[in-house]
Amino acid sequence: MKPGLSLRMSQHLALTPQLQQSIKLLQLSTLELEQEVEQMLDDNPFLERVSEEAPREEFGISHEDTPVSAEVREAEAQPLSTAPGATTTSDVQDTGAEAATETTSGAESLDWEGDGTVEVSHDDSEWGGDAPARNHTSSGGDDDEADAIDLARSHESLTDHLHRQALSLRLSEVDTAAVRFLIESINDDGYLEESLAELALALAGNDAPMEELEELVHRFTVGLRLLQSLDPAGVGARHLGECLTLQLHAMNQEEEGDPAVIEVALSICRDSLDLLARRDVKRITQACGAGEELTRAAMNLIARLEPRPGRRFADVQRQIIVPDVIVKNIGRGAQMRFSVQLNPDIMPRLRVHDVYANAMRGARGSDGHPALQQRLQEARWFIKNVQQRFDTILRVSTAIVERQKNFFVHGELAMRPLVLRDIADELGLHESTISRVTTAKYMSTPQGTFELKYFFGSGLGTETGGSASSTAVKALIKQLLGSENPKKPLSDSKIADMLAEQGIECARRTVAKYREALRIPPANLRKAV
Repeated sequence: MKPGLSLRMSQHLALTPQLQQSIKLLQLSTLELEQEVEQMLDDNPFLERVSEEAPREEFGISHEDTPVSAEVREAEAQPLSTAPGATTTSDVQDTGAEAATETTSGAESLDWEGDGTVEVSHDDSEWGGDAPARNHTSSGGDDDEADAIDLARSHESLTDHLHRQALSLRLSEVDTAAVRFLIESINDDGYLEESLAELALALAGNDAPMEELEELVHRFTVGLRLLQSLDPAGVGARHLGECLTLQLHAMNQEEEGDPAVIEVALSICRDSLDLLARRDVKRITQACGAGEELTRAAMNLIARLEPRPGRRFADVQRQIIVPDVIVKNIGRGAQMRFSVQLNPDIMPRLRVHDVYANAMRGARGSDGHPALQQRLQEARWFIKNVQQRFDTILRVSTAIVERQKNFFVHGELAMRPLVLRDIADELGLHESTISRVTTAKYMSTPQGTFELKYFFGSGLGTETGGSASSTAVKALIKQLLGSENPKKPLSDSKIADMLAEQGIECARRTVAKYREALRIPPANLRKAV
């Protein structure tokens, strides 16, 4: 093979570090962004978080200990503004058929590349000045303004509730240890998933003698009966039938309900749970040997029981959602408009450390200067990228509010079809950018708090040639099922016919898919007993 030289031309896209960071921050949730900010604050000495308590320092080390004048104190008392290019609020006005959008923006464009200078830049000022400083200390304020997370942490767990009750039992040390071990072995729903033999083997070990294992199983059997006598009723059950049976026994002991109905319900829980799931009244009546009326009363009684005894002790902290955007309506009727603003509680107050930046400016030519200069530039990039993230979220949210303004007035039945491409074309962004912005970002509205993706949905054809949003169709299906006759529930085919009467072309399979998405059971399971 003869060696030779050749020339090739090719194109490829290279993402700069600051662009990679911008994309990364854009797709982070609020919690993940806070973690990223904390990590950057630990790694980069040129980046600092601004606290409301600390007055802003003058530029330069020589002014570090200079007393603050009265004029400066008066100026600091004024509200802080955001950095150039940061947008924190926008108004969308509904004037009948048209909506006017007012979005404030900075006069200067963002310098993504940076010039590598060590001079103090106007962008080094704090960003997120509208966000209040975090107060980690208790101020002794009104109880009505208690933080939701603090309330969630004070919520008693199921195991703590059971341990507190076990303290009132007069037991030997061995039985007390057995009950405590069983309490720690139940799951969040209150069920004991492992058998007593498995628990004994896990505690004693594989090499334990048979006599010791049998003694442990005996102790666990006694402890399980004690555990199942505690509140809530049904706790410590090993399966659904036992859970329901324990609750029925508790009702019988407290003389709640008709004893004959409870007896039939116990028989159903013991032998006919599979028939109960199918609501086969005739076969259940034959299996129980009771009358149909008594059987229906027993089935209704079972339906009122709690299949998950630990449900009310669930960790409510997991359900807390902090919105990224807040939408408020202003005015009424034709003059109604919507104010779209970022949530100031989640906006980090960041700036470049003035003292360190000016100290490096005065130390030009010293060793290690290029590395420090790079860290300073990284701090500036990070502030700009965080600013760009919130600005993009606000722009997308404003466009969503403008497109879906009827939803904020009339609810989900007025939702319009909307896809990512519509917002992308309007704002001049890529669809992937809109997808990142709308993932794990939430909007607080007069109708409730929703993920930004909630406002997007495909369209279904109508008789008039238009389209109806899939979200609106789901809401309509939910409304139809909510007003149905429990004795004659609507089938999926009947719902499709009712939608067709309203001009919406929706197949039966599509109705079934939307119904399952709403977590609504089929007609045979919705039928009243």
